[in-house]
Amino acid sequence: MAAYILSSSLTTSSICLHRLNSRRQLMCCKAVNESSPSSPNSLPVLTKRSFSLCLSSTLVLGLVGSKGDVFDANAAILEADDDEELLERVKRDRKKRLERQGVINSSIKETAYLQDLVYQLSKVGQAIDNNDLSVASSVLGPNTQTDWVQKANIAFSKLSTSPEEKTEVDIFNSSLASLISSVVKKDVESSKVAFVSSASALEKWTALTGLVGQLKGL
Repeated sequence: MAAYILSSSLTTSSICLHRLNSRRQLMCCKAVNESSPSSPNSLPVLTKRSFSLCLSSTLVLGLVGSKGDVFDANAAILEADDDEELLERVKRDRKKRLERQGVINSSIKETAYLQDLVYQLSKVGQAIDNNDLSVASSVLGPNTQTDWVQKANIAFSKLSTSPEEKTEVDIFNSSLASLISSVVKKDVESSKVAFVSSASALEKWTALTGLVGQLKGL
């Protein structure tokens, strides 16, 4: 109830102020016209000076009541610009996702290479977890030139487009090289650390490229 009374009071005050401003404007213009010389049988003469005074009064009185409206209008324009920019960004992101999905759908061979990579790494991880580095070494080979690693890098090259994705590929290959070296040296702890780093980089890469739901075993 109190809020309603306050709202009514503010509305009434606003109306009264508007009427008062209008009356002041009319009185000002009337006073200026009456002070100007005129002939007995003609209409009041509106000179340049009287017109200027009336116009100035109108602007000053109108500015007081319309300042809040101008601010609201400017805020609405800025908000509309923000909405339009956001909409354009959403459209661009959607277009990129559709293009990326199209590339993935057409890369059946590369997806198979990556699935084999996940399978081979899974076997290595199980062997390291069992402290059986001989089995891990037989899967990894002596260096990064094994067939399944080379094929995985072919897939990486085709499907990596952003700097973030390429960075994760570099991390994966570096970690894989450390993993192979640690396994050859029979260093179990270093092998575990390198394996986790390799797997983590691969997971991040698949998330960035949108392949996370395409590969099994991650």
